[in-house]
Amino acid sequence: MEESGKKSSSQEKGKNILIIVLVILVVLSGIRLFADHKEKQQKTEEILLLSEENTDLNLRLDSITFQLDLRIQEIQRLGGDIDSLLVIKDQLLKARSDDKNRTIEDIDRLNREIDRYRRVLVAKDNDIAELKRVNEQLFSENKDLKSANAEIEDEVVKLNIKTQELEDKVTVAGRLRAENIVIAAVNARGREREGEFRNRQLEKLKITFTLAENELAPLGTKDIYLQILSPNSQVIFDVAKGSGTFSIDGREEFFTARQDILFDNSKQRLTYFYEKGSDYAKGRHQIRLFADGVEIGFQSFEVK
Repeated sequence: MEESGKKSSSQEKGKNILIIVLVILVVLSGIRLFADHKEKQQKTEEILLLSEENTDLNLRLDSITFQLDLRIQEIQRLGGDIDSLLVIKDQLLKARSDDKNRTIEDIDRLNREIDRYRRVLVAKDNDIAELKRVNEQLFSENKDLKSANAEIEDEVVKLNIKTQELEDKVTVAGRLRAENIVIAAVNARGREREGEFRNRQLEKLKITFTLAENELAPLGTKDIYLQILSPNSQVIFDVAKGSGTFSIDGREEFFTARQDILFDNSKQRLTYFYEKGSDYAKGRHQIRLFADGVEIGFQSFEVK
């Protein structure tokens, strides 16, 4: 009987040890899973951060290149030396074109160079001021030169107007555009139909389109809003299904559905599914798409 008790005690200890080992294995497995999750999350955040930093850097490069062009034009008009500025412009254009494989270190280095170039521009502003002073002194010595000075000032005004017009055109040209918009009715069995629909065919409404390629459009996160308008021009929306409001031209409007995407200028194909939950009114409905506060696409469909 004593041996039986020892055996039972030994078995109990063995079970306890086994339980402890299993608990340790579970804990270690949990730690490993948590570490893997954190590593993946960190890599994702680093990729997003790199994309944002790269986009910001490109904007800074475009801005300083534009400012540099203005100085080059002004110094050249005043008869100054622009060779050093042309060298800087070549470096900026090369940095702007070579943006595919930048690292964080490359971005930091280029940002420091941009800061240095800005100091150069400030110094050149002093040179421009001095050149203007010399020119104005020469203009004052001759009536003809004074007249020429007035013409030059007029050209500067025209240049500023043209510059503003160019900026406006770049802004317009940089807008997204939805193309190849296809509207289809999806029935309860998943079959799709294009053209005119009946409510019994409209279990879901499917809208598919492509974001047109646009080198001037800034890369990054974009909110793409979809409006479905009934024949009386009222927006169809349901807050429970993700509808809400957005701002356009300084006013609030309802949207039916929304997608948050990372625009990469790769002719992305987007698809929206909307299940209304009730019959559509008979007549012609409109589909409107918006991004960055402007309409980027329009299409319509008929419900019989």
